[in-house]
Amino acid sequence: MKNNRVSIYLLFMDLLVAYKDDHAGNNMAKFISRDLEKDNDIHRGVKFDVLTIPSPTISADWLEQKFDYDNYIFLSKHAAESGTLALTCHSTGNFDIAKFGGNTRQIAIPYSSFQKTYLQNLWNKRDIFPEFQITIEATHHGPTDLNKPCIFIEIGTTEKQWNDIELCNSIAQIIEKTFENQLEQFPSAICFGGTHYSEKFTNEVLNGKFALGTVIPKHALEFLDKIFFEHILNRNKGAKAALLDWNSLGKNKQGVIELLSITDLEVIKI
Repeated sequence: MKNNRVSIYLLFMDLLVAYKDDHAGNNMAKFISRDLEKDNDIHRGVKFDVLTIPSPTISADWLEQKFDYDNYIFLSKHAAESGTLALTCHSTGNFDIAKFGGNTRQIAIPYSSFQKTYLQNLWNKRDIFPEFQITIEATHHGPTDLNKPCIFIEIGTTEKQWNDIELCNSIAQIIEKTFENQLEQFPSAICFGGTHYSEKFTNEVLNGKFALGTVIPKHALEFLDKIFFEHILNRNKGAKAALLDWNSLGKNKQGVIELLSITDLEVIKI
């Protein structure tokens, strides 16, 4: 019976992945897998399985070759030089040189609807986290070579937070809640401009109608050309719109407009 259950659900399951030496990710994974049955390296669930790997999640481009799932959710710490406490989530990809995992000029497939539902659930519990900024991040770092949607869920920003069991368990509970009901499929949008922590795009996730696909911040717009833009479109199949942080596009504004002019995306200035 166990084998039958696994074979049925593997076609419709997510894999939650943590790196063993990442304290925040590992703490979340331990909580989520607490009541799950362990099968070799994997804790088996109904809607998701949980896996802890021996190497950093940002370099897990190999994952799909060994573990074939519909979507991949990476549980991770978040670090920032500013030290600002933050609870974040973001899609992955490299607009230029791959400095932190993945491949150069390659974008992963965003897990847009999960990001929107998770962040809304997190926002609804914001009173539990009064000291934390709740935000999306622009698309960055690896892995980039997975052919199924993926997303990072992160706890920041110092070792104190990464090792805070109560905090990690609270985030893990919100992740579990996101799986309670079937995900609503929101229309998705590719985002252009803004800072790494975009208030406008975060507000769209929380209050707007769109889920976010790839988020290309202002500093990365210079790397867009026709070939790379087509790659981004291919990794965002089904996207309905392009959200433009209009006042932040700078010298690349005309180039972005020209690239979008050959698509069917609805262009929305925010």
